[in-house]
Amino acid sequence: MTSRRAFLAGLMAIAAPKPGWAAAGNPRFLACAREADGGFALFGLGEDGTDRFRLPLPARGHAGAAHPTRPEAVVFARRPGAFALVLDCATGALLRHLTPPEGMQFNGHGAFDTLGNRLYTVEQRASDSTGFLGLWDADYRRLGQIETGGLGPHEVLRLPGGTLAVANGGIATDPTDRTKLNLASMAPSLVYLEGDAISETVTLPADLHQNSIRHLAHRGGILAFALQWE
Repeated sequence: MTSRRAFLAGLMAIAAPKPGWAAAGNPRFLACAREADGGFALFGLGEDGTDRFRLPLPARGHAGAAHPTRPEAVVFARRPGAFALVLDCATGALLRHLTPPEGMQFNGHGAFDTLGNRLYTVEQRASDSTGFLGLWDADYRRLGQIETGGLGPHEVLRLPGGTLAVANGGIATDPTDRTKLNLASMAPSLVYLEGDAISETVTLPADLHQNSIRHLAHRGGILAFALQWE
């Protein structure tokens, strides 16, 4: 039988509120940056641009994905990267150190689903730059991966309703030094995924095929993307 002490402890655990983003200062934005001393950090920024927290990183970071309810962020190494760090933004503690499967590389971005039950990490296969989204559960265990329908994906963005938008940059790169291998034939695309399957693919006109789709933003039903001319 459960002891009285254990029973009461269980009640307290149920009743005690779980820490949320208020414990980390309710940042409006997450950003990785190089500091004046040459080090790297993840910053939580308020609506007015002031620092709410600063967490040192072991190497250059690119972007962070915020959990929708827990004060946790997954920070991705600059692409092609081999690490993603799960940080407690309220305490600064390192919670997990994620690595991609053998032969895969992180590409600097990721996103959680609406409830925070799944993390999607943008990845590419090192040998040929084929794009994938890595799938991780709420405890950051690897579940599998799905293809993004293009080469060199860069950012994934969760849209209202749970649809995912993925920017396929279209560039094949050398796995060791990022040399661009296919500029004459590159084919960027913007894809939408519903239920882990591609539901729509948007491509650029032929005369713009060397505009690599990189970053995404959404507001008021409009999806915008930034391009990098090659």
